[in-house]
Amino acid sequence: MQIQFSECTYDDVRRANRLRFKHGERAGELHMTEMLETTQTERNLHLRKTRSRPLVVTLILFGGIAALVFGIALSVSFGAADIQFLTVWEAVFRYNPELTQHQIIQEIRLPRVLGGALVGAGFAVAGALMQGMTRNPMADSGLLGLNAGAGFMLAVCFAFLPGLPFNMLLLYAFLGAAAGAGLVFGISSMAKGGMSPVRLVLAGAAVNALLIALSEGIALLFRVGQDLAFWYAGGVAGTKWFQLKIMFPWMGGAIIGAMILSRSITMLSLGEEVAVGLGQRTKLVKLAGTVIVLILAGSAVAVVGSVGFIGLIIPHLTRFLVGVDYRSIIPCSAILGSLLVVFADLAARMINPPYETPIGALIALIGVPFFLYLARKERREL
Repeated sequence: MQIQFSECTYDDVRRANRLRFKHGERAGELHMTEMLETTQTERNLHLRKTRSRPLVVTLILFGGIAALVFGIALSVSFGAADIQFLTVWEAVFRYNPELTQHQIIQEIRLPRVLGGALVGAGFAVAGALMQGMTRNPMADSGLLGLNAGAGFMLAVCFAFLPGLPFNMLLLYAFLGAAAGAGLVFGISSMAKGGMSPVRLVLAGAAVNALLIALSEGIALLFRVGQDLAFWYAGGVAGTKWFQLKIMFPWMGGAIIGAMILSRSITMLSLGEEVAVGLGQRTKLVKLAGTVIVLILAGSAVAVVGSVGFIGLIIPHLTRFLVGVDYRSIIPCSAILGSLLVVFADLAARMINPPYETPIGALIALIGVPFFLYLARKERREL
């Protein structure tokens, strides 16, 4: 309503101002109510998105653990010398050092299988964390330079620091993994338009090629190629009990840390703005997650070598089965990753006995087509 002040008294002006203020106040209240309703709707939407499937999670946890125990028993029984389940049971619970079969189980097969299960869990959890923090569906320790960086530092150690204890090799593997990841993220972020999933993978391929070439050059120049051949092929054949004793506290603590961070990673996976709006300290969460990823990837590479694609395949499969809540994804990924490596190692021994096929090659047969599918999907979405 337009008010002509020349035709109105002072009381009319005061009455009009009160009406305007009153209507403005109501409009502000309506606006605030709409904002609160919108925020509540968004939160409900995010909660709906992060809702997991508890029945599937329970089946994976309990069924996966049962399958893992069966796979470990099966893997310990099969090999160049076939051993019955009863003998395996006796070797584990009533060990007799005078029996050759008991020695084979305790000193060779059991640490090998348990190391494979631990490494599979480590790679899978590291991949899940990387994909959640970066919101990059192609994030994987092998594709983003961590494996190649750890391998390069191992080559340096073999050439210049021979005879290092295994715990020091683990430390240098962590440093190499951090350097490799730093190079990949640094190069990809320098491109015009910033970092993207495809640029990240291209930078990872370039850094991987560089670090592998440097590692091979060091191996040829200092004649440590035989020591590095195991890490190039990838496998759990050389795993010993002392390696497991050193690696287990690191990887076990890192997996527990990942579970503690899982709720924050879920918020980050929905977008940094959403995470900040829900009170998350995103920089601190990313720093803690990065340290956990370096510990998991560095430890795994120091034991089994450059085995890729575990951290790419397993988190995608887990999200498809249980949803996008990382409180479910991380423990389920650990179990499914362990299952993949244990059964891949068993297949590696059964394809061409008594020779062994590199476990990295077998997993790559699944991983490469899956990676190409993801790359094609990302290209369509760009």
